[in-house]
Amino acid sequence: MTLYSPSPLSCLRLLTLLSGLLLLSACATVKGPGDKHDPLESLNRTVFNFNEGVYKYVLDPVTETYQDVAPQPVQTGVSNFFNNIDDLFVFVNDLLQLKFAQAASDLGRLAFNTTAGLFGLIDVATYMDMPKHHEDFGQTLATWGVGDGPYLVLPLLGPSTLRDTGGLVVDSRYNPILDIKDSEARWGVIGLKAVDTRAGLLPADRIAGKSGVDKYNFIRDAYLQHRRSLVYDGNPPNQLAPAPMGDKESQDLELELEKALQAPAN
Repeated sequence: MTLYSPSPLSCLRLLTLLSGLLLLSACATVKGPGDKHDPLESLNRTVFNFNEGVYKYVLDPVTETYQDVAPQPVQTGVSNFFNNIDDLFVFVNDLLQLKFAQAASDLGRLAFNTTAGLFGLIDVATYMDMPKHHEDFGQTLATWGVGDGPYLVLPLLGPSTLRDTGGLVVDSRYNPILDIKDSEARWGVIGLKAVDTRAGLLPADRIAGKSGVDKYNFIRDAYLQHRRSLVYDGNPPNQLAPAPMGDKESQDLELELEKALQAPAN
């Protein structure tokens, strides 16, 4: 007997739908003033705490074991491989955003890293003056005038917005990883991607956990700031620029988290 194995895209759609239904049901339970970008904070915090538990007891131990066992060149190669896949989405979204010069650079990056870089395991393009860019369909929607919508915390996937969640569904629909026919191999690659992404976030996450700041608020504000920066290519309008954080520890933490968030989301 063959057991049914749901596709990753089906799981993503289910998570998104479940999040939407829960968030809509929570609208009436949110009380008191809060951040205008986070009207659903009450439920978002519940999902955030659930995610923190999964990270702490499941994903982080696996990630730490991976970091201890895999040599650094292997870890770098894995990150480069997934970055190379992401460059395909970057190129398409460059075109959709009419960034033709950047699209030419990113297409060259994809071509050189896929061939000379052994399917992306080696990032030769960066040394050829073709730097890594970060574009996705959520940014494309923003370019064409779609607003953020409310801030959302997605189960397992973490911080997002209504617009970025829609963009994530579109990007994931065309991810070649999901076209791997063998279900065990497909889920193995997805698991490796999750571990690689988490490995990039662990340093900032540890700093946030040890600091005196509200971790939920900090991650929310850092995410929204990071997305504004990406949408406006690092130069958001003054009225959208966030207020600077107070003490030096918070500012250092903000920089660490900003670096970690550079990892592709696809």
